[in-house]
Amino acid sequence: MTDLSEKILHRVSQSEPISTLELSKQFQEDHQKIIGALKSIQAHGDLLVAEPQSDKFIELTEEGKLIVETGSHEAKIYNAVPDDGIPQSDLMKIPNAKVGFSKAMSAGWIVMDKNGAAPVIKKKVHKIVDTVQANLKLILSGHAAQIADSVKQEYKKRKLIQEVVQKSFLLSKGRDFSLTLTKLETDLTADMLVSGNWKNLSFKEYNFDALGTPLDCGYLHPLLKVRFEFRQIFLEMGFSEMPTNNYVENSFWNFDALFQPQQHPARDAHDTFFVSDPKISTKFPEEYKERVKEVHSKGGYGSIGYRYDWKIEEAQKNLLRTHTTANSARMLYKLAQQKQFKPTKLFSIDKVFRNETLDATHLAEFCQVEGVIADYDVTLGDLIGVFAEFFKKLGITELEFKPAYNPYTEPSMEIFCFHNGLGKWIELGNSGMFRPEMLLAMGLPENVRVIAWGLSLERPTMIKYGLTNIRDLVGPKVDLEMVQRSPICRLDK
Repeated sequence: MTDLSEKILHRVSQSEPISTLELSKQFQEDHQKIIGALKSIQAHGDLLVAEPQSDKFIELTEEGKLIVETGSHEAKIYNAVPDDGIPQSDLMKIPNAKVGFSKAMSAGWIVMDKNGAAPVIKKKVHKIVDTVQANLKLILSGHAAQIADSVKQEYKKRKLIQEVVQKSFLLSKGRDFSLTLTKLETDLTADMLVSGNWKNLSFKEYNFDALGTPLDCGYLHPLLKVRFEFRQIFLEMGFSEMPTNNYVENSFWNFDALFQPQQHPARDAHDTFFVSDPKISTKFPEEYKERVKEVHSKGGYGSIGYRYDWKIEEAQKNLLRTHTTANSARMLYKLAQQKQFKPTKLFSIDKVFRNETLDATHLAEFCQVEGVIADYDVTLGDLIGVFAEFFKKLGITELEFKPAYNPYTEPSMEIFCFHNGLGKWIELGNSGMFRPEMLLAMGLPENVRVIAWGLSLERPTMIKYGLTNIRDLVGPKVDLEMVQRSPICRLDK
């Protein structure tokens, strides 16, 4: 680099001003190497004056280069038409036939005969001139000025050419110009200070804007950062975390214990991933199972039930849990077995699985944020108040609630938040008050009410990080640099 730097200085001394592009041609060096050597010279002081310049020129795209070699798409269409014509369906099998056919028709080179059963394409002229290929050859040879601007604009629309901006510098002598580079000192030593020699030395300037070497360490994914923030909010609000280490659940806890009928569409293979090995579970609290069977088939606790023949075979089926509400059911049943009821606030954040169609806001595997409050005489108003406080801590204030239906909650509400990136309201989750048929069958006191909600972790994360497609956050298309560059947390306080 030092040799190249001194070569630049000598050339500037002989003919100034001179462009870095010209130096690149003369030295037969890559332009970026010339720029690197210039930066090295500038580190030694005001040896050169570098005036930024930008030059615009036109170059061929890959498609344009292909046309130079093999001809334009319209010329290929014309040349593929025999003298007696060709069915249009056969002609359209040629690569880039759609644009070539359109251009050849516009140029009047071919004509469509519709007299037969199927359209036949015939030549309209005996000979053509491939003007597109000829013009692109001119551009390739550096004679783009000979082509009309309107023609070049058309080629840009067809993506045959593109405008490139080349940035460079015009170099001339600076105030401290010299043909040689003196070695710059990088450290101020004790010996220099004692001898006073530092006064006669040149020191390299410190770059206080340098970012430094990136740390060789792991990075937290945005989902983990927002998950941590969610967890902290729950803990601040007095919640305790539920154990959720069982991805495989049985239908009894996932559906039946939640008063969800066995013929419900959610229990179909189109919506749920069932497990083939082990296929069933057999251990259930026997008395509780009988109460669940009774309330499903005959009713109870003021309900008439679903009036169907409840089958243990359906309840035994193993599956990948569709919601962490199955864990909430287990915890509420455990709470009901205590001698004296104690008001409880529980939460969990873990994976659930749905047989969903993948799109910009849905995945087959995602994280559910579950919250449950069991207390005496709580109401829907308490649930809305908890939401307002919870989302306020996340910096989300534009909320809307919509009445909904869930088999295990009554009343039920869907929670919506406005997504600025998508420009529309998106669903964050579902909520409601657990039904008496579910709670009383567990053995909880009659005046105990349970409010609960299940939210997505991914959608609030998308809102906070400005993402419009969930597949940019989870899956094989995730940009790892986005993970590395993302702030510690984007949640607003």
